[in-house]
Amino acid sequence: MTSLTGKTALVTGASKGIGKAIALAFGEAGANVIATARTKSEIDEVTSAIKASGSNALGVIADLGVESEISDLAEAAENEFGCVDILVNNAAIIHGRITVADFDPDLWRDVLNVNLTGAFLITQKLLPCMVERGSGKIINISSIGGRTGGAGRSAYRVTKSGLISFTESLAAEVYQHGINVNAICPGGTDTEGFRSAFNTAGRSENPKLMDPAEIAEVALFLASDASSAVTGTAIDSFGSSNPLFG
Repeated sequence: MTSLTGKTALVTGASKGIGKAIALAFGEAGANVIATARTKSEIDEVTSAIKASGSNALGVIADLGVESEISDLAEAAENEFGCVDILVNNAAIIHGRITVADFDPDLWRDVLNVNLTGAFLITQKLLPCMVERGSGKIINISSIGGRTGGAGRSAYRVTKSGLISFTESLAAEVYQHGINVNAICPGGTDTEGFRSAFNTAGRSENPKLMDPAEIAEVALFLASDASSAVTGTAIDSFGSSNPLFG
């Protein structure tokens, strides 16, 4: 039920962390994978690994903060594989702890452009083909931070909260067309972005952090036929960082 054979998936922010883990998992499940990020060498590494697993892969260099590059990304994906069946909006800027009083307005705009507006734009460009086909899966990578505000985390958490609302709104609009839209809210996960933003060594320093592959398994379920009954929801995948555990 979690096979993606014959499906085409586009994963943004696929060069590292959760996005990379999702792209690799989708390739292992048989999908054609369009992996996109800003660094060619890192994307080439991901696409090579996917091809080595026996699936097709296309690497596209794109900045999700630039609308023209998003248009080029959508065009490249559809030219190579036709309609995209699965979209994972994962690309994100993670900033360290900065108070609102000290937040650089340009950084604020960059975070919103990449994390939220970029997700809207690539979704808008790929949606018509999904509607025409009468099927599709859209997965937005939110965060435990999308569930509540936090000191010093304003821009990031605004975007992750926004992705949850975007998920619900879009799901209500496209359900009649056979398209499922869901979000995943990961808790603390050992990614390069997390390590950089919080100056940590990762799981060796904080064993509560999850492995990105754990989030990829949730994404694989949502991308597959097994999740046909699930749409318009945000799945909390907090792992050991769940507030219930203290």
